[in-house]
Amino acid sequence: MKNPAHKVPVVVTAGEPAGIGPELCLSLADTPLFDRILVVADPQTLRERARLIKSRVRIREYAGNCDARAGELLVISQQLPEPAICGTPHIANAAGLLEGLKRAVAGCLSGEFAALVTAPLQKSAINDAGIAFSGHTEYLAELTNTTTPVMLLVANDMRVALASTHLPLRAVADYLTKERLQRVLDVLLKDLIEVFGIAKPSVIVCGLNPHAGEGGHLGSEDAAVIAPVVAAFRERGFDLRGPIPADTAFTPAAGPRDAVVAMYHDQGLPVLKFAGFGTAVNVTLGLPIIRTSVDHGTALDIAGRGIADTGSMIASVDLALRLSRR
Repeated sequence: MKNPAHKVPVVVTAGEPAGIGPELCLSLADTPLFDRILVVADPQTLRERARLIKSRVRIREYAGNCDARAGELLVISQQLPEPAICGTPHIANAAGLLEGLKRAVAGCLSGEFAALVTAPLQKSAINDAGIAFSGHTEYLAELTNTTTPVMLLVANDMRVALASTHLPLRAVADYLTKERLQRVLDVLLKDLIEVFGIAKPSVIVCGLNPHAGEGGHLGSEDAAVIAPVVAAFRERGFDLRGPIPADTAFTPAAGPRDAVVAMYHDQGLPVLKFAGFGTAVNVTLGLPIIRTSVDHGTALDIAGRGIADTGSMIASVDLALRLSRR
């Protein structure tokens, strides 16, 4: 039986069972969002984690309707072959975790779910299981046949998009061609307009090198790659500025902006996380579904202690619901 349109739930994947993902999911049952979410997880893992952190959340398996009551978590069962041990991922669970992710994506594509929210996975455990996995962003792109997924981090009114994601720093310059940067900007502008509802987005594009290349003395990529692409978008009528040195792009001196495009992962994310750690949300643009995620990792060292900060998970669900209403 399908849910009424106004009650189509967000589906949450619980992530690495040895990390804090299960307790982040349990925390949602005690928020006003409780009747808008489903969780894909091993029910026994959730029950054991609830016992461990002294949570009274009740676990009930999903039967087609999002009819949870306060203090209750509806679960789409994805049983795992090995019990979860806090702090110690088991490679035997890797394939099952990805199957759960596939189930969630299929439900979003079919309209069963309004959006997808993901708790963090332990990339090393999945790769150690012999499954090539660089991250949710790339994996979701494969599942949905998306050619250019774009990672966008959101913290309040700050939005930072990444022109490259999980790459070694030495590979970034070769990766950033004019064509790739153009595709990233196309996706970003389209989703800022259509998903975020910003009619005329203003975007700052960071330089790759210090001082945006210092006139060619600190690298040629800014003048040869970034500047021509930005100029081409400006000719199309878009409000883009760049390449602007990254140490200036995030300051008030750079002027108003709806988003900043960083050239690589650790150019943009430290600023964003400093500004909003604990409430920041990761959004994957370019997908045929809405997908958000927490802004942190599995936190294996504190799993099961009941001290995990739930702010980013709650913000991720809230943003997913707001974006899906558009």
